[in-house]
Amino acid sequence: MAILPTEFARVTRQSANWEAPEIQTMYSVPLPVSAVRTRMRQEFERHRFVNKLPVVDVLLFQSNADYQETMNFWRQTTHIMSYFKEESFKQGPKIPSSFIEGFLEGRN
Repeated sequence: MAILPTEFARVTRQSANWEAPEIQTMYSVPLPVSAVRTRMRQEFERHRFVNKLPVVDVLLFQSNADYQETMNFWRQTTHIMSYFKEESFKQGPKIPSSFIEGFLEGRN
């Protein structure tokens, strides 16, 4: 039995909508859409020069899983904001390391 070249072909996936504005509104991200798009591009560019097929397969699987978790609203805003280190919610005033430091700063 001969195998046709198109038998195992897959249709190229296309996005149904722009993900960045949807992610921004779903998770109430306090950043412009351009910052969300830039961060997405940075994640792809981080692995630009990977050339081992098993590693590429794992990266594709992980990125697809991350995308599904994000679009199904299975994440929380803090998970999304962890991609934005400089604008993260975690960057508040530093907690003093000892009681004396806090006392001298005037904190309770």
